[in-house]
Amino acid sequence: MQSATTKLRVFSGIQPSGGLHLGNYLGAIRNWVRNQDKYDNIFCIVDLHTITVPQDPAALRENTLDLAAVYLASGIKREQAMFVQSHIPAHAELAWILECFIPMGWLERMTQFKEKSGRERERSSAGLFAYPALMAADILLYDTNYVPVGEDQRQHIELTRDVAQRMNQRFGQLFVLPEPMIQAAGARIMGLDDPQKKMSKSLAADSPGHAIFILDGPDLIRKKLARAQTDAQPEVRIPAGPGVTNLLEIYRTITDKDWPAVEQEFTGKPYSVLKGTVADAVIEALTPIQQRYREIRADDAALMRHLHGAAERLTPIAETTLHRVQQAVGLR
Repeated sequence: MQSATTKLRVFSGIQPSGGLHLGNYLGAIRNWVRNQDKYDNIFCIVDLHTITVPQDPAALRENTLDLAAVYLASGIKREQAMFVQSHIPAHAELAWILECFIPMGWLERMTQFKEKSGRERERSSAGLFAYPALMAADILLYDTNYVPVGEDQRQHIELTRDVAQRMNQRFGQLFVLPEPMIQAAGARIMGLDDPQKKMSKSLAADSPGHAIFILDGPDLIRKKLARAQTDAQPEVRIPAGPGVTNLLEIYRTITDKDWPAVEQEFTGKPYSVLKGTVADAVIEALTPIQQRYREIRADDAALMRHLHGAAERLTPIAETTLHRVQQAVGLR
């Protein structure tokens, strides 16, 4: 367990299931970069979660390196603990133990399984159903204090706390109870084509104009924003509808301006001005990240050494927790 004098530990994870979009950057990665010296951070590329739905193996390997490179290019320091989930077997081992203590009813109530399985519930993988147990294992292995999540992920943290409390009550103090870290600004960037839905990789697969990806070039960014949904009025009016509000939120978050300043800047302006200004701000923020990304991906061998080195450093922490749990439940 952590001592009272150490930094609080934060565990963050993103799936390598395709390109990261602007919502990932503004709602998660940028905040991780800004807070990385404040906490004891663990940045995980959760590839085991990714295979709960069908994946192309070659694409998964490529996406894993892409995600690691984007982390570093965005400003995550190389001395931070950034690793690939499957490189530490304790994640899968603890997940199985937790599954044996999580009631089926808890998993059946998880909204993400309902959304991802849809009408194909009977054909969905058991891994997709048990996904929250693996997420709980990721978090609990490292005596995590905080987990940065969007509001839509709060249910997963609640389940993690529930199973940790259940096992603590039965076996003693096995786990630290994590708390969700909900970001206020930029935590929920919506789709450009449908501002009623959160920007997501899965929706972008069917609708290319839905999301701006971190590695999109300037021309493509401008094209996507030019087609973004706005209001029926010919100019920006406050209060604005969801489409215009989303564009204002992107601009507010990426420039770190407050709402009154943003409203004053755009009220009465045509949508072409709003979209062009938002595009300029997004391109300015993403261009240096894209340049650093290309430099990092030019040496994949060095990137893999970095990932393996981080996994080696974290393995003793994970195994200490796993052994403690194994001994408590009678496996050692």
